[in-house]
Amino acid sequence: MLSRKKNVRVYDLVMKKFIKKLEAGVREISSISIHPGGDNVIVGSKDGKLCWFDMDLSSKPYKVLISHNKDITNVAFHRNYPLFTACSHDSTAYVFHGMVYSDLNHNPLIVPLEILHGHRDTNGRGFF
Repeated sequence: MLSRKKNVRVYDLVMKKFIKKLEAGVREISSISIHPGGDNVIVGSKDGKLCWFDMDLSSKPYKVLISHNKDITNVAFHRNYPLFTACSHDSTAYVFHGMVYSDLNHNPLIVPLEILHGHRDTNGRGFF
């Protein structure tokens, strides 16, 4: 995967070919994480939006979550549990339950679980 300012390009490095272009529709992409299963991607943006892509469905986001007031600095999937998180400059980290089903007839289930608050924002920067 190659992240540009507005989109994500997916390549197959074994076959050395371009697969698809994911259009996030955000101001600027700041972070990206790939699900351990490989078919889902989350993208954080500089305008506080979190985009979930199911690469089997479409090149547009399956779900766009507007969770943060400031830039999202990092997004990550947990390796073993169906959890993912988004950290931001607003000194918060959102933890979500993101269940991906092996059956293609079921869409991913995304449920917000917890908001973790960091230190008081004194310098304009939050979690990294």
